[in-house]
Amino acid sequence: MRKLHQTKELKVATKISDLVNDLTLDLDQVGIYLATNSAITYRRVMEIAEAAQWEKEERYHEVTDDNYLF
Repeated sequence: MRKLHQTKELKVATKISDLVNDLTLDLDQVGIYLATNSAITYRRVMEIAEAAQWEKEERYHEVTDDNYLF
């Protein structure tokens, strides 16, 4: 069986997911560090969050789409 090639983006998303799923991690403190670290870092993290939110909402609307003629 072939192993699927992971893109750079998938590897980063997996790593971010693993990091923030640590229940001992204070996400508020992480947010403070990100906000005070660098404007570029903050904007790029916000871009990731907005893309994730858009994707989540689009998938929700696809599943619950009630614009049918029945």
